[in-house]
Order: sequence, then C-alpha cells, then structure tokens
Amino acid sequence: MHFDINTLITHFYHWLLTSGPKVLLGIVVLITGLWLIRLFGKWSHGNLERKNVDPTLKPFLVSLIAVILRLLLVICVVQIMGFQLTIFTALVGAFGVAAGLALSGTLQNFASGVLILLLKPFVVGDNIITQGLEGTVTSIQIFYTIVRTFDNRTVIVPNSKLSNEVIINISREGKRRLDITYKFGNAVDLNQLTKVINDTIDKEESILAEPARRIGVSSLEKDGYTVMTNVWVEAHGYEDKRLKLMATLLQNIKAAGVKLDGL
Repeated sequence: MHFDINTLITHFYHWLLTSGPKVLLGIVVLITGLWLIRLFGKWSHGNLERKNVDPTLKPFLVSLIAVILRLLLVICVVQIMGFQLTIFTALVGAFGVAAGLALSGTLQNFASGVLILLLKPFVVGDNIITQGLEGTVTSIQIFYTIVRTFDNRTVIVPNSKLSNEVIINISREGKRRLDITYKFGNAVDLNQLTKVINDTIDKEESILAEPARRIGVSSLEKDGYTVMTNVWVEAHGYEDKRLKLMATLLQNIKAAGVKLDGL
C-alpha cells in the first residue's frame, strides 16, 4: 500500500480548517469551565458555612454540585467540538432509569436524609419518639439516623421513615411538663395534702420555678377524688426526675399520715 505524505498533510490541513476552531474553542471552554466550577465550589462551601449547614452534609453537597457541573460542562464541550451525542444520551437515559428503579428505596432515604439535615426537625442530642421508640439521636447520616434508646439499645432508622411519619421531639423546647396523679379517699383533707405536695416540690432542685406549678382535683368519684400535680423540669433526664419526685412524694405523703388509696 502506497503511503502518500502529501495526501495526509492535505487531509490534516482540511480538518484543521474545518474542525480546528471548534476543537480549540472546546478546549478553551473546558479550561475556563473547570476554573469557574472550582471558584463556585469555594463560594458554595463558604456560603454553606455561613448558613450553618450540618457538617455531614456540606462536603457531600459541594461534591455533588461539582460533579453535576463537570458533567454538564463535558457534554457542552463535546457538542461544541461537533460530536453527536444522540446514542450517548439515549444510553445515559436508559441507565438512569434502570438505576433509579433499582435504587428507589436508597434514593428515597438519601433525599430524606438531605431534607433532615437541611430542615433540622431534630439534631444530634435531641430526644425523640419515632417508630414506637423513645431515645436520643446519636448520629444523622445521609441514608439513616442512629437512635440510642433509654435502655441502651442502638436503633438504625432509615431516613425515609423519619421524613414520612410523625416525629415527636421531646427535648427541643428545653423543658417538659411532669404530670403526677394520686387518688385519695374522701376523708383526706385536701388542704393538708396540698401543703405536703408544695413542701416536697419546694425542696426539689430539679423542679423549675417557671412555668408555675399546678395542683388541683382532676376528677371526683364516689369513693374519693384524684389530685393532679403539674410541674416543669429540664427535658433531658426527664424520666429520672419523674421517678425521684414520685418516690419522694410517696414518702412525704405517708409520713404526714395521709392514706393513699391509689396512684
């Protein structure tokens, strides 16, 4: 086979005249685009810092934005250089549909995790009730949240469960109302009983002064009446405070000679 260098040079010269400017423009766009994406990444990171976005979410969001922008840039550069992307686009679309169907549950957990980290219905350290469990949030990840129950069990909850169902945040407000009820016979003097309860509460350091306590009769029955006491305590350690107050009240009521018919 005869190799003609002149023909090769001619074809290269023709290609250079017709496609060279497009290739050169594509290279310039690629370099400029990568530089702008890097600047945008730095700006995004600083902006997320100022908005106090969760540290778990910041690097992920910055990386995700950078990947998407780079992918769009490559597609744009290939188009500028004159390459046809019809088949490539179809393959990417088909792969995207298949991946979406295969990972639907995972993607739902991911989207829910992003919403939780952005909207902050709860944060690490909050006490929450969810999925029939009560415990402390120890970690919030992109796909799941870890809750440690008060009996020291570690529960891993998919984020989709937390974003689509009711969550009770029992510590966000900082304090909780503690309610205790007692049943007494009709012969028990209410004034004497109220004094014992007030004296007990006054000596309990864990009881908050505000909001004010409430002590009153919540129901009347033929064989007696029920007294309800409402006091406020710090949300964290609520159960310990409740158990301690109930035990102290029981001791003081008995010590005062008041007969307790039932709790």
